[in-house]
Amino acid sequence: MILQKGSKGKLVINLQNFLKITPDGNFGPMTEVAVRNWQLKNNIKVTGVVDSVTWDSMGLASTDESERNNHQENIIINKDFLPKGEYMNGPTKKEWLFLHHTAGWNDPYKVIKSWGRDNRGAIATEFVLGGPSITNNDNKFDGEIVQAFPEGGYGWHLGTGNNEMHRNSVGIEVCNFGYIKDGKTYTGNVVNPNQIVELKQPFRKYKQWHKYSDNQLNALKNLILYIANRDNIDVRKGLPELIKTMGVDAFDFVNIKHVETNKGLWNHTNVRSDKFDMFPQQELIDMLLSL
Repeated sequence: MILQKGSKGKLVINLQNFLKITPDGNFGPMTEVAVRNWQLKNNIKVTGVVDSVTWDSMGLASTDESERNNHQENIIINKDFLPKGEYMNGPTKKEWLFLHHTAGWNDPYKVIKSWGRDNRGAIATEFVLGGPSITNNDNKFDGEIVQAFPEGGYGWHLGTGNNEMHRNSVGIEVCNFGYIKDGKTYTGNVVNPNQIVELKQPFRKYKQWHKYSDNQLNALKNLILYIANRDNIDVRKGLPELIKTMGVDAFDFVNIKHVETNKGLWNHTNVRSDKFDMFPQQELIDMLLSL
């Protein structure tokens, strides 16, 4: 369960009463400040987001079943559907969820438009998640979720052939440039140092990467849980399960047959040894293990 800026409803009122601020049921700037102050006083990572750690520390959880699907109330999904012919109509039974990133800029709408203009056919994922600009001058799309085609449809996103796993999977594309070399992206653009993360060990030959933002990771978790509930996919299976036994090496595990027979949440790198999306940033790992 996650409450964050933009969340509304009964649980937000409960939170506001706990924080002794006006209980209007709208998680706005004042609520975010109050959450940050509470986290600071209680030695919890200051994010302004009420994740499972903060929620448990506050002691506000109850046995109310309606709290289980709170992520559905908080998530905002914008729609910008591709032209017909740029995706395949469904429905198909969704049994896998795959994570990708675009290796491009921060605007999810531009990503979808580029798919609609290219001549490669129905190349797309159902969802695209925006991010911050690499120059740190534009956070407009940071954490914004956009749906590229109707529920139940699919596009080519794995590069593994026209198989059941491809047709029956949901893809999420996160706006991110991937590996960083000499402070620059693969396109030669300079990256603000605040958006570079250095891994403890190289991942597919690179140690420096374009950092996933806090807003992206929070939105990604909400979206994963939304898809899990919508399509009845057990997102604790697959990559999250593998991380518990292999650690960061789970991202470098490549075995298409294993992924085909073990349905759940996976990474593009688990079916393609030549891919870099997504990389094992510690905050991403922590999020996946908290599902």
